[in-house]
Formats: sequence, C-alpha cells, structure tokens
Amino acid sequence: MGVSGQIRVVVAKPGLDGHDRGAKVIARALRDAGMEVIYTGLHQTPEQIVDTAIQEDADAIGLSILSGAHNTLFARVLELLREKEAEDITVFGGGIIPEADIPPLKAAGVAEIFTPGAPTTDVVAWVRATLAARAEPEGPADPSGPTVTGLTTEV
Repeated sequence: MGVSGQIRVVVAKPGLDGHDRGAKVIARALRDAGMEVIYTGLHQTPEQIVDTAIQEDADAIGLSILSGAHNTLFARVLELLREKEAEDITVFGGGIIPEADIPPLKAAGVAEIFTPGAPTTDVVAWVRATLAARAEPEGPADPSGPTVTGLTTEV
C-alpha cells in the first residue's frame, strides 16, 4: 500500500460506543481538506475495521473511542494489521483517553492520539504531515471533488 495520490483514511467507531459526532466531525474535516474518507459507522469490530482498510487501500485508520476500551481496541487493530501484513497503514485515534494511557498506546504503535477539544485543523495538519511525506505527486484534480463514503448528513 502506501500513499499514492489522494490520502485515503478509514474513520471508525469500534466497540459498543454509540456516540459518533466526533468521528463525523473528523471525517468531514479530512474530506474538506481533500482526503478521501471512508466512514464505517457505529459498532464496528476491529476485524471489520482492518478488513475495510485493506479493501479500500487506506493509508490510515482513525479510531474514535469514548467507551474506555481504547487499550484493548487499539491493540487488537494493530495486531490484526500485523497479522495481515498491513503495518504500513497508519493508526491514529481520539476520544476519551486518559493522558497516562497515551504513552503506552504510542509505544504499541498508535501514531497519534487526539483528546477532546483538539482542533480539527491540528488533526488535518498531522495527517497531511504524516502521510503526505510518503505521497507520490498527484495527477490532475478529480472534478467530482473529495468524497466521504458512508457518512450521513446528520450531526
């Protein structure tokens, strides 16, 4: 995989958490910044998320976790990416994650964690800086513009 052309990000809500406003805000911010976003919807398993990322040839997975299961869910996504030899997919996330849990998550392979109140501009800038460095030059702009797949208009 690896970035070639437009950056592709899977935004996912793993586990039982039913609050997706933040995930939708991030998905739209990334889309508005010219990235292609695949929003998976609520209640996704790590297996579904990784399968989607591989099928969609995603450059990154952004996980939104508010349930408190961040240590388990991030670990499982990273484990599945290793098993499927897809470790080139960058994993980042956000949500209600205690400061004390962030260093171990990063040590395990999570590239970045954004906590509540992080400006969307910071998320967009980080994704660009992290993924665009690997990007090949894009061809002509797509006249249809950036897209978000699976995102409803309700926020």
